[in-house]
Amino acid sequence: MRFLTNASTDPHFNMAFDEFCLERLQADDPVFYLWQNRPSVIIGLNQSAYAEVNLPYLEDSGIALARRVTGGGAVYHDLQNLNYTITGRIRDLEKDFPAYVETMVRALQALRVPVELSGRNDILVEGRKCSGYAKRLSKDRLMIHGTLMYDVDIDTLTKALSVPGSKLSAAGITSVRSRVANLKDYLPQFSDIAGFRDALQDLLAGADGEIVLSKDQLDSIGADADTKFRSWEWIYGHSPDAQFSVSRKYPCGTVEARFSLRAGRIDGLRFSGDFLGNVPASSIETALQGCRFTRDDLLAVLHDEQVSGCFDNLAAGDLVSLLLEI
Repeated sequence: MRFLTNASTDPHFNMAFDEFCLERLQADDPVFYLWQNRPSVIIGLNQSAYAEVNLPYLEDSGIALARRVTGGGAVYHDLQNLNYTITGRIRDLEKDFPAYVETMVRALQALRVPVELSGRNDILVEGRKCSGYAKRLSKDRLMIHGTLMYDVDIDTLTKALSVPGSKLSAAGITSVRSRVANLKDYLPQFSDIAGFRDALQDLLAGADGEIVLSKDQLDSIGADADTKFRSWEWIYGHSPDAQFSVSRKYPCGTVEARFSLRAGRIDGLRFSGDFLGNVPASSIETALQGCRFTRDDLLAVLHDEQVSGCFDNLAAGDLVSLLLEI
């Protein structure tokens, strides 16, 4: 297959790169490219950012959050994960889609990794997931993309995808947690991920050449990354409806909050518990209706005096931390 080169490790640029190649790249035959992301969590098109990801952990750890244009579950990427994309004009979905996936399976088998396809959308090695993939159609074009876990930090992966708090329900697609395996254990011939990438590149490309994008095309991808894929509206606002319940014990008593999120904004909030306060908490429930679910936006609505009137001696920052720990 002919190939593209994408050296970016910016997950938002790389999501825009995928969309560009699916919708605007002029190539009839299949094209592939290998790419990597800095530490990041990539959620599926139909997922809630709030229901799938440990957002406080991502913020504390400097891990980026991005949303892709394909379905499926949330995945963790770091620089020890190699991603692949194959896209091209579709002639027969029932034949082309399996062929795209099997191309990667055959390449891994050629490197002596005993992989096999699972019944859903995973590639397994000895019963453990080493790769997940997703697909998208756009008119007469098909794209599949997926992960290849080479030496991913499993501890960080687990923490990033472990949602704290008490989730009630979330619409959309929830991730299926699987036992995972790193391919490094099956590729002793390579000293690092660069060697694995180079070998895979050679296997997939063969004698075919590179397609080089123009500066205008790359600038267009960068603009899409900034205006769409890096935006709050796409990452958070695109989340389907979700309902949550969180509680914590304070000196004023136990405070429980039950609330709904719609398009990343509070849509219904009720406080309960044995807490003490001078005035009903309904004023805060009303004030936060429609507020974007971010720390800055919540704090912009609330102030310490207002909160401490409803919850004795509780600061606005404490209440916001409670709400965000979902």
